[in-house]
Amino acid sequence: MQAARGTSVGTPEGGADGHEAPARSRSWLLFAGVALVAYAVDQLTKHWAVSELAGEPDVQVVGELLQLHLTYNPGAAFSLGTDFTVALTCLAIVATFVVLWFSRRLGSAIWAIGLGLILAGIDGNLTDRLVRDPSPFRGHVIDFLMLPNWPVFNVADICINVGAGLVILQAFRGVQLDGSRAAKETDEKADGVTDEEDA
Repeated sequence: MQAARGTSVGTPEGGADGHEAPARSRSWLLFAGVALVAYAVDQLTKHWAVSELAGEPDVQVVGELLQLHLTYNPGAAFSLGTDFTVALTCLAIVATFVVLWFSRRLGSAIWAIGLGLILAGIDGNLTDRLVRDPSPFRGHVIDFLMLPNWPVFNVADICINVGAGLVILQAFRGVQLDGSRAAKETDEKADGVTDEEDA
């Protein structure tokens, strides 16, 4: 059956409609796997940084381009909002539930990787705020990666930025969460099919 002119047809990247359920299942498993692995890497590197870098001079990894410098950040990314630690913690909890809510509709591998990285980054820093000193909801985030003329950061920050970049990429490509293309592109394809039939 051919689509009528102007009708929006959202076809998942994974294939025909019959493959939507398996595609969503695979995408969600990919999302969960990426989130768990990235979260584990963040937490392990933070524990290592605290145990090995506390009270030590900066360690040059790639000359002065990349150094290890342990800091305790009470604020958000790049040490912003240092007076709003509790509010930032609450926002991170809300953001976690928002990402999990959207993950139910996943049908695209790139979306799955992007949201998985974002979730890992949010919860990696959230864990610090909940369990580290000075107190729950006021804990300081462990940062230890330092570039020239750039605030000290951690693996969780990298995850958030890379994940956000993938989400923006998908938005520019017109790929939605479920893997379908934006209505404009599918309308153009439908119009092209109809025009060929009319010829």
